[in-house]
Amino acid sequence: MERNHRTSVQGVVTSVKMNKTIVVTVSTERNHPIYRKRVGYSKKYYAHDENNIAKVGDVVTIRGCRPMSKLKRFVLVSVDSHAALAEAAAEVEATLEAQEGIAEAAEGEKEAE
Repeated sequence: MERNHRTSVQGVVTSVKMNKTIVVTVSTERNHPIYRKRVGYSKKYYAHDENNIAKVGDVVTIRGCRPMSKLKRFVLVSVDSHAALAEAAAEVEATLEAQEGIAEAAEGEKEAE
């Protein structure tokens, strides 16, 4: 029996609000015991992210480890793909903030006159 065989799963990051901790949602399917139909379900795992590199929407791989806190039993192994929507949303938000800054500056000049 191999001692260091650890469970590893792949899922989507759903929260990064805690420092050095991410919440990963893993979605899978299994057969219903009575109706024999495929039923989807998901489970949340708390994982340790030492450098805070994962963002919401990223697809990541996590691996089981010793308990690090009350809920954390996994550690981030790799970020498999970054969320393109998050990057696009950040660009749009920056553009809107720039436009609002220009509009606020124009309003400030009108009030000064």
